[in-house]
Amino acid sequence: MTIHVSRCCFGYRRRSLVLDNLTLDLPSGCIVLLGPNGAGKSTLLGLLASALSPSAGSVTLGDLDTRRRGDLKRFRRQVGWLPQQVTPVPGLRVREQAAYAGWLKGLSRREAWDRSLGAIKRVGLDELAERSAAQLSGGQLRRLGIAQTLVHSAQVVLMDEPTAGLDPTQRKVFRGLLDDLKDQANFVVSTHQTEDLEDSYDSVMLLDRGSILFQGSTVSFLDLAPRQVASGRRAEAAYAGLVKEEA
Repeated sequence: MTIHVSRCCFGYRRRSLVLDNLTLDLPSGCIVLLGPNGAGKSTLLGLLASALSPSAGSVTLGDLDTRRRGDLKRFRRQVGWLPQQVTPVPGLRVREQAAYAGWLKGLSRREAWDRSLGAIKRVGLDELAERSAAQLSGGQLRRLGIAQTLVHSAQVVLMDEPTAGLDPTQRKVFRGLLDDLKDQANFVVSTHQTEDLEDSYDSVMLLDRGSILFQGSTVSFLDLAPRQVASGRRAEAAYAGLVKEEA
């Protein structure tokens, strides 16, 4: 089951539309959402997570429609969202924050607590279960954010710039974690970075100025690069060929 976006429009106050008549189906697997700053990536993820409501069009997951208030709770149970900033909840420890996220998604207190240990173990934080969430490093907070989506068994996990601000070692840990979790859910990872694209993602979606410039397999995206480009630079070259920088 995947998310379907049909003819969606969205704009912020006193600004032109960020997304205009956008239609797409998220494929299964691990998807990278590429695009320059200001392309509309965070806005699109906000719509997919139901944190934002389209001014026109619809966002659906199976028979669940975010326009219907009665569907929102079940929709949000199926969709996890890792925003750019994961904020520690004051006074909560690592396991408690993971459990709290599950409770917010509709799990009972007992079920959320029981599931929380397995979730933080999947992201390698079980040894820090009793540590205050406020004491975690930036990379550890991102992992806790992922654990928060695993507690309620989300079918689709949305990640907004999850490696921004991380050092090379932390980014490597994140990529390994993503590989390990691919069997748990479908992932949509927003970024403007193209390194390791070939090794980490099944498909590519490229957004610029609110429009989809490319959507397809990673292999077909890399094939857009000129043949003379070295293998390690193919993703960058394919990206540059589609996104035209403003003068």
